[in-house]
Amino acid sequence: MVKDYPRSDRISQQIKKELANLLQTEIKDPALRMLTILDVEVSPCLKHAKIFFISPEYDNQIIKGINRSIPFFRAQLAKRMTTRGIPKLHFFYDKTIDESTKISELLDSVLPPEK
Repeated sequence: MVKDYPRSDRISQQIKKELANLLQTEIKDPALRMLTILDVEVSPCLKHAKIFFISPEYDNQIIKGINRSIPFFRAQLAKRMTTRGIPKLHFFYDKTIDESTKISELLDSVLPPEK
């Protein structure tokens, strides 16, 4: 029987909630405090988690800060979650909002203004 709500989905929601909480309360880097976690996808084997985020200012400092903080995130998730293991965290900048803004601007420049 296939479950309607697989374990990987439940774990991804828990990771998303805990990371958002960590970013608001525990992180001291002001650039990382501006991150917004959009989605977390945990692999079916529960070994890897893709974390999709957005940030008002996306640059190399954000990437370096995230890479420095991954061990801290995993340690805190291990304390806060009751799973056997914590998946390896892989962070990805979500470009869909930037791309949709560009498309919207292009459409506005092509279409005549409404009266």
